[in-house]
Amino acid sequence: MYKHLFVPVDGSELSHRAMDGSIALAKQLGAKITGFVVEPDLPITAAASRTDSLMHQLKDNETKNEAHASALLGQFEKRAKAADVEFIAHHVTAYIIDQAIMEEAEKSGCDMIVMVTHGRNAIGEFIFGSHTKRIIAKSNLPVLVLH
Repeated sequence: MYKHLFVPVDGSELSHRAMDGSIALAKQLGAKITGFVVEPDLPITAAASRTDSLMHQLKDNETKNEAHASALLGQFEKRAKAADVEFIAHHVTAYIIDQAIMEEAEKSGCDMIVMVTHGRNAIGEFIFGSHTKRIIAKSNLPVLVLH
């Protein structure tokens, strides 16, 4: 069965549901969880024409990303430990979120990705996109979607 769940979170209300749902599932399966945060890289258009300014922007972005990911994964770890579920925290900074999730899930040796969805209608999905839908379509691993 499934012994290693990969759970991407972003700090939204939905990601708190992913935390709770994946912890309950891991507990039932006797599985461990890799909690994962993908922080956005600076858009190329944000790059300044001066190298020193660009380096400062990159460093600021990295510092903010590190703080956000650490805090979020710390919350997730605390919940998992309280339920006696083994937890591994990991985060990266990337341009393409969907790709980063799929690559890191496989690198981590996970056997299932657990995600939540907004359940948007067709117009909302067209405007905002759907990471979950793209991952379901492209992932080599099974994806459990919590609504």
